[in-house]
Amino acid sequence: MLSVHTSPLDQPGTGDAGGMNVYVAELAQALARRGARVEIFTRATSSALPETVLLDGTAADGSPLTGAAAREVLLADEVPDGVVPPVLVHHVPAGPFEGLDKNDLPGQLCAMTAGVLRSEAARRPGWYDVVHTHYWLSGQVGWLAADRWEVPLVHTMHTMAKVKNASLAPGDTPEPAGRVIGEEQVVAASDALVASTAEEADELVQLYDADPAQVHVVAPGVDLDLFTPQPGQPRPRFDPAVRRAEREALGLPLDRDVVLFAGRVQPLKAPDVLVRALGEIAAAGGEVPLLVVIGGPSGRPTAVRELQALAAASGLADDVLFLPPVPRDELARWYRAADLVAMPSRSESFGLVAVEAQACATPVLASAVGGLRSVVVDGVSGRLVVGHEPATWARAITDALASDELRTTWPDGARRVAERYGWDATAAQVLKVYALADAHRRG
Repeated sequence: MLSVHTSPLDQPGTGDAGGMNVYVAELAQALARRGARVEIFTRATSSALPETVLLDGTAADGSPLTGAAAREVLLADEVPDGVVPPVLVHHVPAGPFEGLDKNDLPGQLCAMTAGVLRSEAARRPGWYDVVHTHYWLSGQVGWLAADRWEVPLVHTMHTMAKVKNASLAPGDTPEPAGRVIGEEQVVAASDALVASTAEEADELVQLYDADPAQVHVVAPGVDLDLFTPQPGQPRPRFDPAVRRAEREALGLPLDRDVVLFAGRVQPLKAPDVLVRALGEIAAAGGEVPLLVVIGGPSGRPTAVRELQALAAASGLADDVLFLPPVPRDELARWYRAADLVAMPSRSESFGLVAVEAQACATPVLASAVGGLRSVVVDGVSGRLVVGHEPATWARAITDALASDELRTTWPDGARRVAERYGWDATAAQVLKVYALADAHRRG
């Protein structure tokens, strides 16, 4: 696998790290559970990073597979029965370790490609069976690697420039023409394309002239044991007592509604819409919920400070709690503690936060855009909101928090919706796509 611009080991929620990081790491480990040996190549962003990192596998007896035993499995002709091979992450030096924005990376793709090919040269011929790339920058590198190794190229877009440019926030910078051209090239070069939703598949065909026969819809998954309304329970359901306990532990008020935003603070994710919506509620004399924003800046280093300033200027300094990104097990606690998770995104290819929140039995209020229209079932697991006007979102938040369904039917409905998604099912479908891509290449 190739994930050039962001490592699956990075903390989601800041910089360029987000749902794609989770996707790559979880899919790789789910593929390993099915006996595949997966190696991930990503650009090194620090001289302190080790050349390789092993994500532990398990031996046939279920014990952790680390160190020399793990590397022996990685180099063996076949994976022994009952063994889950470790996932190997390569940090490839390509340009300066620090100070490079994502938009600077096209100039480092030759260096990245050279590093990937050099690593493969140490393997025996025919070592890799497929190249699976994530995001267009990786696709450019993978295109050359797959051609050199004579293996199929499978690509997952995650986001598309043409889609993003059609739904920009006011004042946001459009994606450059170079990215559009690069995406078109990768689509044309791929033996198979993986789309998260049927809508994304249609966009690939209509906007990028992809061959419909080579576009395969495979929904991402969610860790249903980690993101759960009742940790440790085999058949978890929403329990108000768990929510109260989580709130007490996190220091949240028990007598006030809590709305949670989790994600990168950037115009595309539109957390400013939520702050402005709270301002509308306050101006109308309504009861203002506590808005918790968990995430770091993306695109501009001052993004969080700008959002804090907006809250203060709107008289909401005490109504918005800002927190940095948190580990995923802690994020699950925040989901469980919230009454509602809000996603006012202007574009989402899938919407992993929505699935994670629903897995915790927390209803979601989401923009009716992209993959969110598939992930959130209107009236069952939350509500879909049309538009991004603060007044519209103010009404939607107020109505949702006042509805009986929020605390009766929506929580269990949210969990049922989330249970449709699982990483092992995703991996099984992706392996089928790999086989189809191989057949297409041999074609």
